[in-house]
Amino acid sequence: MTIKTCVLKTIHRFLLQLLYIERRFEPWFRPQLNALFREPSVRLVQYLINRRRKEEGLKIAEEKFDADEEGSLNKIIDLMADQMRGRFKPGGYERGGNTKTHGVVKASVTIHDNLPERCRIGIFAEQRSYPAYVRYAGPGPNVPSDIQDVGFLSMAVKLMDVPGDKLMDEEKFTQDIITTSGGPTFVTPNTRENAKLQYWSLMDMTLYYFINPFDSHFLDMAMQSLWNETQSNPLGKRYWSCTPYLLGDGQAVMYSFVPKTKDIYTKIPGLPFGKVPFNYLRENMIKTLNEKDVEFELMIQFQTDPHLMPIEDSSVRWPEKLSPFIPVATVHIPKQQIESEALIEFTKRLKMNPWHCLPEHRPLGNLNRVRFRLYYELSNFRQHMNGVTHIEPTGDEVFD
Repeated sequence: MTIKTCVLKTIHRFLLQLLYIERRFEPWFRPQLNALFREPSVRLVQYLINRRRKEEGLKIAEEKFDADEEGSLNKIIDLMADQMRGRFKPGGYERGGNTKTHGVVKASVTIHDNLPERCRIGIFAEQRSYPAYVRYAGPGPNVPSDIQDVGFLSMAVKLMDVPGDKLMDEEKFTQDIITTSGGPTFVTPNTRENAKLQYWSLMDMTLYYFINPFDSHFLDMAMQSLWNETQSNPLGKRYWSCTPYLLGDGQAVMYSFVPKTKDIYTKIPGLPFGKVPFNYLRENMIKTLNEKDVEFELMIQFQTDPHLMPIEDSSVRWPEKLSPFIPVATVHIPKQQIESEALIEFTKRLKMNPWHCLPEHRPLGNLNRVRFRLYYELSNFRQHMNGVTHIEPTGDEVFD
């Protein structure tokens, strides 16, 4: 290891320690800061991001392929596989992204009646309920104590009993929707920059991707930091897809899950100075679901401006003043036990991929295009190293 690398790693560890200390105090001041400064700060950051963007002349729901996408994808796969090899042992491999499982729950997704005509496509075509599994997780690539995680969560919903041919043939009757709580934009704008992030992640210097003076991604870090914060319970956060999807011909949408249930468990024992339970997020989920049902509203946002609501640049928030979110379905998570060993083993065999979908909901944009092979290859690699096989769930599984 060179002297330069040693110095950079030391600075990186110091900055992380400052962040970990700050996270222990956030519950007492962050909600007030969010209420006062988040939206004005978002508008400023988005203004600066949009200033440097060029008008591409694209149409609604139109994609633009870059020549280096395949090369970036190959780098991302290799780097994330190397991260997994370095962090996990055979039999204990976790996912390369959305790594730490906080819980997998049974649910139902009920499509609303009387949706506008432009919404009634694919899974939204008629009023009905789908059985579903919902996986809540931390971002990864490590599996740290919850208080030392990156500060956002993921919510991946697998609908079952979905008729029709799918874009991936490894599952016949499912449709997956993958979202995060890290705000309405993705951590990187595109696959080219994501490959850089994975390199610094492999080096255990993720922050350097953002603050590197020779290739700064400060605006992306600023945008993410407005939502990354001390988490208290995955069942009480709002989640965004951050990347767009078709909704039939000539329409593109974003997804968002908005929590509806009040009075969930949010206490974090040990703050600010004591010992915080390693898996307190899971424990708060368990306490909540032992006592009550939980619901989310699934909402969609239509693309109405190809430039201000881009397909290929995921650092840009689609302005809600141009296109507000529309409620289309209710996610109902009934009171249940999520602690059984059978459920934990089932989770290892579960795959989530946004390309498990009907053609009417095809993922759009470069980050979604790479997910087809990225998620497929890394999930196969993980399951191979764990000696388990993939299973397509039906919703009839029993975990007693």
